[in-house]
Amino acid sequence: MIKYGIIAAMKEEMQEIANIMTEKENKRIYELNFIKGKINDSVVILVEAGIGKVNAARTTQVLIDNFNIDSIINIGSAATANDELNIGDIVIGETLVQHDFDITAFGHNKGYISNVGESIKSDRKLIEKFKLVINNIENRDYKIKVGTIASGDIFCTEIAMKKKINLKFNADAIEMEGAAIAQVCYLDKIPFIIIRSISDNPDGRNNITFQDYLQLASKRCSEILKKVI
Repeated sequence: MIKYGIIAAMKEEMQEIANIMTEKENKRIYELNFIKGKINDSVVILVEAGIGKVNAARTTQVLIDNFNIDSIINIGSAATANDELNIGDIVIGETLVQHDFDITAFGHNKGYISNVGESIKSDRKLIEKFKLVINNIENRDYKIKVGTIASGDIFCTEIAMKKKINLKFNADAIEMEGAAIAQVCYLDKIPFIIIRSISDNPDGRNNITFQDYLQLASKRCSEILKKVI
């Protein structure tokens, strides 16, 4: 039986997943609260990482080191970087990049990371599994896009920044954790996938709309997760 590690950044995202779990028990490691339980018949370990790449990477490694995880799923919310995507749409992160990683002074392209490269790919089998399930959801009123998610340690509110990230990386969504989780999984050789529901569109005031639609994005991700696992 596959044991899934599930990582959420925020308590709202984590709570929606905890709501669909059964046989729950808590374990605390390094001040991180891990919830072990089941979704349907699959064993899952759920944890809230906190916001940002360092929190995400640290939590991913602690999860891998302590729970004998087979695959990692990171779900949550993101801003759109693609004008064809609207609030509530789903982005499957086929490609993960760190838009704020910059060693261009040493002759590398923006986003290049030593021993990793310019991007990291999610597990192809997990991508196909999520894609198949989402496409078969009846009366679905949102789009699904398999594309690029760009991560960085900044909550993007500027239209100019959004356009720059989209142009440079062909990004569909912008958030703050996914590519860091991807980097740890890549180095540890753990299959992973990053899923995002669009919660806001950088327009100078999306910090407000983000709060309005965070619960919608979180609930949509948990509903999809329940159908996949």
